[in-house]
Amino acid sequence: MTVDLIAEIEGDFADLPDAAQLQTWATAAVEKSGEWEVFLRVVDREESQQLNHDYRGKDKPTNVLSFPFDLPPGMTAEMMGEEKMPLGDLVICAPVVAEEAGEQGKSLHAHWAHLVIHGILHLQGYDHILDHEAEVMENREIGILAALGFSDPYA
Repeated sequence: MTVDLIAEIEGDFADLPDAAQLQTWATAAVEKSGEWEVFLRVVDREESQQLNHDYRGKDKPTNVLSFPFDLPPGMTAEMMGEEKMPLGDLVICAPVVAEEAGEQGKSLHAHWAHLVIHGILHLQGYDHILDHEAEVMENREIGILAALGFSDPYA
């Protein structure tokens, strides 16, 4: 299994993780076999709020949005003819991430790692709407982060 993370940064943000860090965190969270591609867009509050409103009906910026890739009806991966299949897109709001890290007493680096992993898990079908789903997803996040040397983000 491999994953290529393609990042696009829309704005001038301080203290962003570098491409190698983002790649490491994304790779650690991918469980599906095969070769995958993830597009990550780092945005400001305004763009995050607009996307959150348009896709989730919530009129406020959010830390991470995940948009899983689904093959069109009747298509197969073989028909795509791509070396790497799209896993989906992530949109992370840098100002919200920085604000949350400060409020939660976490390092910015650790919070970025958590949100990249959280988003990648969403792209693979994990969710946290129901309590039992949240428990499964959070335990998976905790395990991946621990393997990368980060503490429990929910502690």
